[in-house]
Amino acid sequence: MNGPDLVVVAIDGPSGSGKSSVARAVASRLRYGYLDTGAMYRAATWWCLDQHVDLTDGERVAATVRAMPLTIGTDPESPGVEVGGTDVSVPIRTTEISTQVSAVATNLEVRAELRRRQREIIGLVGRERGGVVAEGRDITTVVAPDSDVRILLYASEEARLARRSTELHGNASTANVEATRDQIVRRDRDDSTVSSFMQAAPGVTTIDTSDLTLQGSVEAVLDQIASDLGRIRD
Repeated sequence: MNGPDLVVVAIDGPSGSGKSSVARAVASRLRYGYLDTGAMYRAATWWCLDQHVDLTDGERVAATVRAMPLTIGTDPESPGVEVGGTDVSVPIRTTEISTQVSAVATNLEVRAELRRRQREIIGLVGRERGGVVAEGRDITTVVAPDSDVRILLYASEEARLARRSTELHGNASTANVEATRDQIVRRDRDDSTVSSFMQAAPGVTTIDTSDLTLQGSVEAVLDQIASDLGRIRD
């Protein structure tokens, strides 16, 4: 996948670790392409529901996803998502999708199809822009294990719940944190049956963002990228 003029940065991590915001900001700073693989699973879930597919019917779900007309933006400044010409960037972030996406994401045939598409996108976009930052749950281990930089972003459960609660509800009150718990804890538990993203695999660097701001997390990742590539930070 990688060539002399293509840098691939793979970032994995659990929900609320900051990987999406950090990866997007890092891609923007480096002027690389950006791939949100989680958005692909969310889009697949939206598409199946739009097509009135029973998410417990694994074979039909897989067939529906294989036929999904997905277009995913890879510009970190405007990474939109379209399915069949419909902009689903907002709908795929709803609670309805968040509570059902694991049913699709744990389908092994779906994972095989989306991984295939992810590898294609990483290669194409990386060559166009000189590099790509791809984030998800199994980028460092399965999708692009030969990446130039492999990072696992981690954060404590408390920090992850607070972040997602603030993102969804505007604050991290006790009630809002509890309302968010199922989306974080259950989804991570379900997805961990088909992907390892809570502990770094050999050769993958762990960055704990529990006590870091978004900017601090971005700087930590940029430092790691520079170190792994043998470069001096600008």
